[in-house]
Amino acid sequence: LKRSFAVPCLAVLASQETAANMTVSEQMFFPIRELSTYQGSKWTIKGRVTSRAPMRTFQQRNGTGQGMVFHVELLDKEGGEIRASFFNEAAEKLYDLMEVGKCFTLSKGSVRIANKQYNTCKHRYELVFDKMCQVDPVEDDSSIDTVKFAIENIRSVQGKTLPCSVDICGIITAADPPIAFESKDKKALVKRQLTIADDSAFSLMVTIWGDRAQKDDSVFQGNPVVAMKGVLVKEWQGGRSGSLMEAGSMVLSPSDMPEAEKVLEWWKMGGNEQTITFISQTTGVPGGGRVAGKNADAMEMKKLSEQVLGEQEMYSVYCRLASVQLRKKDEVQPLCYIACLEPKEGNKLPCNRRVDENGFCATCQKAGKVAPRLNLRCRFDDASAHFWVTTFHPAAEKVLSLTAPEVQQLEQESREVCESRLKEAYYGEVMQVHLRAKPDNYNGETRTNISCVAALPVPVREHSRIMLKEIDELLAKSWA
Repeated sequence: LKRSFAVPCLAVLASQETAANMTVSEQMFFPIRELSTYQGSKWTIKGRVTSRAPMRTFQQRNGTGQGMVFHVELLDKEGGEIRASFFNEAAEKLYDLMEVGKCFTLSKGSVRIANKQYNTCKHRYELVFDKMCQVDPVEDDSSIDTVKFAIENIRSVQGKTLPCSVDICGIITAADPPIAFESKDKKALVKRQLTIADDSAFSLMVTIWGDRAQKDDSVFQGNPVVAMKGVLVKEWQGGRSGSLMEAGSMVLSPSDMPEAEKVLEWWKMGGNEQTITFISQTTGVPGGGRVAGKNADAMEMKKLSEQVLGEQEMYSVYCRLASVQLRKKDEVQPLCYIACLEPKEGNKLPCNRRVDENGFCATCQKAGKVAPRLNLRCRFDDASAHFWVTTFHPAAEKVLSLTAPEVQQLEQESREVCESRLKEAYYGEVMQVHLRAKPDNYNGETRTNISCVAALPVPVREHSRIMLKEIDELLAKSWA
């Protein structure tokens, strides 16, 4: 009996040993989507880092000095995603290790309810790790995706409870120039606003930041498809606007993505001519136009140029391009200049200063990357009057419907042909021009300097609605 009993016992032991070995090598990791505060810290997960935010510092609550923190988003093979934050010693130790795209096992962290004001991940909870955490790199796991999108159409965004986080895929219909500024705590920031439309015939303004905003303007031209993950949507000026957070993802012209193929097909088959509802502002213009500053007409802008402002102000005017200054005192005015595109220190935006005939930039003190840029003196007209303004590169390309390299080539071929081509844009489609008025000093005299910083074509149908609304307002005032 002992002998016959011993054989199955050995088999059981061997089976248990095999199971134990499998637990070590093919461990049954806890699914990310099932994590909650009920598990405490008795879990181990395995996931891929799909995004990583920069390290930032903060003031410790106990007054002991500055702390540090960074966060990542993790994706496992079941498709579960969660945000994980690493503080102080853990942050210092793991920041360089946890690169985007690599796989890790993680344990000895705590679970807490996610703060949706800052966390764009769809998981109800988030993870927090301190110096006691256990994080180990592992071999790449092909069963875990590199990024996971849960695309929603933009029409559905207007019905969501705010704030909310969404993944979207659409066409870039407008891209503003990057803007560098300082935050309240004197931190240098760069942002760029994009307008994105999809096949639901709705569009949304999304702000991108940092390195994404500093990509070359050409990347956003030509109405490319873009997929964004983790767009935080909030209420802004009566509409809904999005912001792609640091931990989010942005993929331009994504391949092997059915949603991207679908929206591109819609755009090519007539979506570019469709009336699109812009949900980011109640006074917005479908297809990407949006009000920047106070509404004004040409007469108001003409009067404003004769006044002295105390501070900078922004204005928006619906008008048409009437002419471009081609000569000054019988001298031919150059339309383009060669600009330095080397990044500035601090914000990495292109220098844009004029270079000499050898390509040397006096500001950057070197000869680097250059490109032609437009700098025009334009006259805009509406029914009330006309006004002249300096029109910078991005806006100049819009009002002429020509790029700077195209204008440069026309100038080189024939000035007469170039001027004839420019005149084709006169009194064309209605434009919404965004004007910056600021106090300036010229020969010791303070005056108001007005320049055009952006311009967008206005769809005829929407402009008609705007004018009808203005007529109704005028009639209401006359009856009052």
